[in-house]
Amino acid sequence: MSDFTYSTGKRKNAISRTRLYAGTGQITVNGRPFEDYFPRKTLQMVVQQPLKLVKMLDKYDIKANCSGGGVSGQAEALRHGIARALCEIDPELRAVLKPAGLLTRDARKKERKKYGLRGARASFQYSKR
Repeated sequence: MSDFTYSTGKRKNAISRTRLYAGTGQITVNGRPFEDYFPRKTLQMVVQQPLKLVKMLDKYDIKANCSGGGVSGQAEALRHGIARALCEIDPELRAVLKPAGLLTRDARKKERKKYGLRGARASFQYSKR
């Protein structure tokens, strides 16, 4: 099992290093089945989105290392990594994945807190009297 396609996916502070092998559709995240790692059905759906879109749900085994961020960010980073790896395997899939927005790196990040304010934009409570 050395013949694989490698790709990196990112979202917020989460990074997913993804490897696609020819196989039966088994997805492993950090050494665990992805159903255990992402217990919410919505996150499982997010991870499988690029594979369902190109109808290759049972053609590839995926091994991924996810780090940083939260569970949701990691799921979307994994989705980004899978979509990029699929594009590397077959460049013709780009025509399907690009309009669905799966190849675009979601650049939104947490905005930094500003001095004089309570948060990034929220200010302290103001009392007129």
